[in-house]
Amino acid sequence: MSVELCDHTAADLSAMLRRRQISAVELLDAVIARIEAVEGRSGRVGYQPSDAEAAEDETHVHAYIAPLTLDTARQQARAVDEALARGSDPGPLAGIPLAVKDIFCVKDTLTTAASFILHNYTAPYDAAPVKRLREQGAVIIGKTNLDEFVFGSSTESSAYKPVTRNPWDTARVPGGSSGGSAAAVAAGETVIALGTDTAGSVRQPAAFCGVVGLKPTYGRISRWGLIAMAASLDCVGPITRSVRDCALMLRVIAGQDAHDWTT
Repeated sequence: MSVELCDHTAADLSAMLRRRQISAVELLDAVIARIEAVEGRSGRVGYQPSDAEAAEDETHVHAYIAPLTLDTARQQARAVDEALARGSDPGPLAGIPLAVKDIFCVKDTLTTAASFILHNYTAPYDAAPVKRLREQGAVIIGKTNLDEFVFGSSTESSAYKPVTRNPWDTARVPGGSSGGSAAAVAAGETVIALGTDTAGSVRQPAAFCGVVGLKPTYGRISRWGLIAMAASLDCVGPITRSVRDCALMLRVIAGQDAHDWTT
């Protein structure tokens, strides 16, 4: 089976981008093609499928909450290509597709925590980890599904249906609460993803989906802009395809933040 661009690690893709072997737009197109092939319907509130739709849903991943931010992602990818063409350094994760668990604020984007309560809330700012990733060139694809307000371990409690399925076997759950992020990375629907871990919510879905998830030391990464479950326990964590990619993400998002006194 041939390996598509969307199946490579972030470290390898970054090197290919800098050598101009591929473009950020080409990489984004490969991820979009994979999304179109495996995603199916992304989660939304009030979804009541017919029998035929429900049967079809059982064969797809549903990692994201609709709508995806693909037009903005394409603008970001073009900006990376232009910067590289000028010989500029747009950042260590420049051009790398990123999925964000929908517990983080992303400016001008719906931020729902997978709850109907927040179904029409548009965040006015970026959460600190999102801001740092954006500044280093990561291309934001969209928001991933999760257990409602992160309270769960299977992603089945989301108010946004259809819920996420495990890409290795869609009859099984992806784990939770960061199930959408882990499934998206495993399925090639993104290259890297942000998750959160309070009591296993990065590590467990990463294990279920066969990817790498890290719960860092408390306070290593700012939680500013994160909708909290338990502020004294919540940790932001990367979900990636390799330990090296995890280190790349951690290097970008870790560090002190004046908005979060625990960092």
